[in-house]
Amino acid sequence: MANVQLEFQASAGEADPQSRPLLVLGQLHNLHRLPWAQLRGKLQPRVTEEIWQSALSTLNPNPTDSCPLYLNYATVAALPSRVSRHNSPSAAQFITRLVRNCLPGGVSRCIVMVCERSEVFASACALARAFPLFTHRSSASRRTEKKTVTVEFFLVGQNNGPIEVATLKCLASATEGVRLAARIVDTPCNEMNTDNFLEEIKKVGKDLGITPTIIRDEELKERGFGGIYGVGKAALHPPALAVLSHTPDGATQTIAWVGKGIVYDTGGLSIKGKTTMPGMKRDCGGAAAILGAFKATVKQGFKDNLHAVFCLAENAVGPRATRPDDIHVLYSGKTVEINNTDAEGRLILADGVAYACKDLGADIILDMATLTGAQGIATGKYHAAVLTNNEEWEKACVKAGRNCGDLVHPLVYCPELHFSEFTSAVADMKNSVADRDNTPSSCAGLFIASHIGFDWPGVWVHIDIAAPVHAGERATGYGVALLLSLFGGASEDPLLNMVSPLGCDGDSPTEDMERDSKRRRLV
Repeated sequence: MANVQLEFQASAGEADPQSRPLLVLGQLHNLHRLPWAQLRGKLQPRVTEEIWQSALSTLNPNPTDSCPLYLNYATVAALPSRVSRHNSPSAAQFITRLVRNCLPGGVSRCIVMVCERSEVFASACALARAFPLFTHRSSASRRTEKKTVTVEFFLVGQNNGPIEVATLKCLASATEGVRLAARIVDTPCNEMNTDNFLEEIKKVGKDLGITPTIIRDEELKERGFGGIYGVGKAALHPPALAVLSHTPDGATQTIAWVGKGIVYDTGGLSIKGKTTMPGMKRDCGGAAAILGAFKATVKQGFKDNLHAVFCLAENAVGPRATRPDDIHVLYSGKTVEINNTDAEGRLILADGVAYACKDLGADIILDMATLTGAQGIATGKYHAAVLTNNEEWEKACVKAGRNCGDLVHPLVYCPELHFSEFTSAVADMKNSVADRDNTPSSCAGLFIASHIGFDWPGVWVHIDIAAPVHAGERATGYGVALLLSLFGGASEDPLLNMVSPLGCDGDSPTEDMERDSKRRRLV
């Protein structure tokens, strides 16, 4: 799959399925609304209308089902007919599974996705997850031919006109961001160390015409970034804080996305076991998602100031490693007694959000991280956990997740009850809770928030993506679609406006200026 090029087209054209294998995918009631005339050129002479209708009559999705139309060259697959209120109407997770299982092989292949216009964005991002970019299989290096998967959407329901060119461009940018994030997360630390992650950031900056701000190694210590420096100082490749900034004219607010970029997490001196350490290359999932989302967001046009802050470090073991009982002074000025070196993500993010607040003047700060194993217990493998000081943004995150397929569910936000878990006798706080049975995922997020202050008047959102960052042994690129949807109200792109839960829609043309202001304020 690493050499697969994903193309979105208004019409995929006609072809014999034996030369271009085909997968037709959608909910069963939508598949019944797909005219044979729309499919004829993609299936004949191998499949007749009678075979097509017969295949539809055999489908009984529970929750999904599929039926071959012609050997292994053409298949129709049905998504769940209904989903619960905590799932995406697009059934995004099932789209990825069906594409992986049902799309025939070949150098040139085609997918016809049948859905409503409101589900196009989520469906496209779900399709992208089925085609990971990273592989080091020796057989892959011997294959030189480029593979192409062409995707055509057939829209049903209201507003079912043809897909616009602008929409196709947005889908290409979004899916490129999803696959970029997944590639970084899939790449092992002997390649994706902090040096190489910085190169990825520079590459995105070059594509967008942005020069990143980078603070590294001893400069972090000198400038007071005790969290990032303390976590990463033992590694061969030094820690770094990197920032990509988009500052357009006419911006009305400043938004900062802060990503946890632990390129590998041994646990430090509080070392992980042999069964829990494998997979810790994924601990940079938050930073990877923010990089992919930032690239797509800026390419599609963003009206407000947007800063992507990357907190990069390797939590290694060595003579210079932080010890339990050490006390670090973080960028906020607060002191932290280390009682668990494996609770390192919150330390680097605390520096990141404090920098976003103090130096970038952010009105909205969102941090994204593979922060706690407890997240998977609290909200499961498919839903990230959201913790925020703002109820409207909590609801918006859940709605954005349903709109884009990156599902989200709230955690308890109650610092007056939970922050006492970090009480220290010798410092402002410890970095790990006293009672691990007392909502540890919420507490971990509160640790980060404490470094901008619980009385900070801006919007703070914490997204814990520890479980949904991967499915099995593959990265999902989780978080890219969520950020694009959540902040789509400040985008110049109509599709991102549509999937955003924030902003203002439906005003008359004479109210354009007022609508624009509301949308760009997001709340």
